[in-house]
Amino acid sequence: MLVLGASALSMAIFAMPLTPYSGANASSSNNGPSQGLLEALWEALNNRSFLLLTAGFYVCGFQLAFVTVHMPAYLRDLGFDPWLGTWSIAVIGLCNVIGSYVAGIVSGKYSKSLVLGIIYFVRALSIVVFMLLPTSTFSVLGFSVLLGLFWLATVPPTSGLIAVLFGTRYMALLYGVVFLSHQIGSFCGVLLGGVLYEMNGSYDVVWWLSAVLALIASILHWPIKEQPVQRLAAA
Repeated sequence: MLVLGASALSMAIFAMPLTPYSGANASSSNNGPSQGLLEALWEALNNRSFLLLTAGFYVCGFQLAFVTVHMPAYLRDLGFDPWLGTWSIAVIGLCNVIGSYVAGIVSGKYSKSLVLGIIYFVRALSIVVFMLLPTSTFSVLGFSVLLGLFWLATVPPTSGLIAVLFGTRYMALLYGVVFLSHQIGSFCGVLLGGVLYEMNGSYDVVWWLSAVLALIASILHWPIKEQPVQRLAAA
């Protein structure tokens, strides 16, 4: 915990020299007519694409937190040594670095909503295959690699979509709203994983629920219109 605290402090320190590049004094011409904070929030909450994006990020949080918290216990219940659960999470974290980087590049060249739809579909498919195949060390680590590649790959296209839809002036606020949905999903994933385990003595129900939610999230991203709101289009 002390190491984590020191790491968090270092992030704040290293961020300070970046202040001149934050765009605080940049022209707001790419953000259309002048707009207040509450107006920006109201505009986003009345935009169907934003609401669909927010719902998808809820699913992202549900899956990530459930796997992070309950995967080691799930593998332990199946009779595996504790090291496998540790390595599973570690492999996910390592592959996440690669997946997030590639997702940023891809979402800069192709439709961001399409990229998100594919990410959630692959997540759903990977969970289904993982549940249907006999569980082994190889299947666990293979699943960890695949899931890791699509772990936080949702972040670049999600944040990019917000910038496309509403401009960058209130991007931090609007991404914060979407991320709040992610954290609520995380809470539900962890809580539901524990509650259903206590009820059924198994995590299987939550695994299948996670796959269904990922499929729903994939479908939700297809209707998203990847174009600026009318305020920006008019400008």
